[in-house]
Amino acid sequence: MIGDRIEVNIAGGLDIPLPRMVHVRQKFATPRVESVSKTVSEQFQRAEIRGKVKPGMTIAVGCGSRGINNIAECVKQVVAELKALGAKPFIFPAMGSHGGATAEGQREVLEGYGITEEAMGCPIQSQMEVVELGKLDSGMPVYMDKTAAAADGVVVVCRVKPHTNFRAPIESGIVKMLTIGMGKIIGATELHTDGMDTFGTLLPAAASLIMAKKNVLFGVAMVENAADETAIIEAVPGEQILEREPALQTKAKELMARLQFDEIDVLVVEKIGKNISGSGMDPNITGRNCRFVEWNMKPFVKKIAVLGLTPETHGNATGVGAADVITMRLYKELDIAKTYANIITSTYLDGGAIPIIMNTDQEAIQLAVKTVVRVKPQDARVVRIATTLEVMDIHVSEPMLPFIKANPSMFEIMGEPEPFRFDAKGTLYPMLAKQHAHATA
Repeated sequence: MIGDRIEVNIAGGLDIPLPRMVHVRQKFATPRVESVSKTVSEQFQRAEIRGKVKPGMTIAVGCGSRGINNIAECVKQVVAELKALGAKPFIFPAMGSHGGATAEGQREVLEGYGITEEAMGCPIQSQMEVVELGKLDSGMPVYMDKTAAAADGVVVVCRVKPHTNFRAPIESGIVKMLTIGMGKIIGATELHTDGMDTFGTLLPAAASLIMAKKNVLFGVAMVENAADETAIIEAVPGEQILEREPALQTKAKELMARLQFDEIDVLVVEKIGKNISGSGMDPNITGRNCRFVEWNMKPFVKKIAVLGLTPETHGNATGVGAADVITMRLYKELDIAKTYANIITSTYLDGGAIPIIMNTDQEAIQLAVKTVVRVKPQDARVVRIATTLEVMDIHVSEPMLPFIKANPSMFEIMGEPEPFRFDAKGTLYPMLAKQHAHATA
């Protein structure tokens, strides 16, 4: 039984010298749109988009569970443009098993992103019933949200980005939302039974069936730059999705941020959550994935310490199993039911495994550093990030400075070396610069 504290006998204790940390800014190309609303409006001026919308049509607008920058503004403008063309739009959650796989939970996820009926100017219809649209050649049934299936047309608003568990021309984006997202927990579970390693061919096949059966008007694809800002917004007509999405995926990979190191001894992640990544913390950033997933992404990280969950994840700690050590604070925030609903649907059960629990942030970091073999604590190469979506401004330990100084095109040193700062309860003080990327959005 785990109480409020864990007392454990650690040889030599955890009173070890941690290296000093330095604020460093990583350099990436960061193109972005000037105005989200204006860009969406411009997309609706295209004849191939506006021509699909007829007066009086009921149009289901699917929204997912990711924390996409500017998502509420984008969805609001999509709704406004549909209404201006005489349509009757409503929003529905297209997020598979997220939100605890309940209608209330999925509505709550959307509201957490500012997607409310009042703010969007249209109804939100959240329920978990699905209809079967048909079967693939393998006999696998393909499902769709029942309310959306009854509409005259469907539009999905999503982010196109690299997936966290497989590589293919089409990964996370329109196709995934049409299949996994709109399929709710039943459809998502069915598709996951084949394994994510088949998604590169399975999801486009399922999307083709859906688009043959239902009127998928278009997808509004958002692509973000390395600073988590909106770089591209493009409305992709339904008949062009399978052809166009790979190009957007390629662009997303070109713009994606990363930790520009080959090897890290300890990675400290302040918060993980479903709004950050489907895996809580993005393996494209951490370099670490689920067991049995072929993954050759750098950096190679020896130990990962995760300190907490985002408020937006509502206790869903999917991906926590990729950490080596967590805090008691995170453990107490964890909602087992929501986490398990998501993990079991994915079939990657190790994503819900509970790592070593330490009482405080300080103890968690100290344990991670102490257990890196053949490295003295003061020599440890430590990187601290706020989340895997915020890696422009990072903190690195002094032993990493020679590499950083030798690569001025990749890094800019923003401060002087300072010790880790903890309060009397062992809680780590916030990264003062971590909101830099959002402040310019």
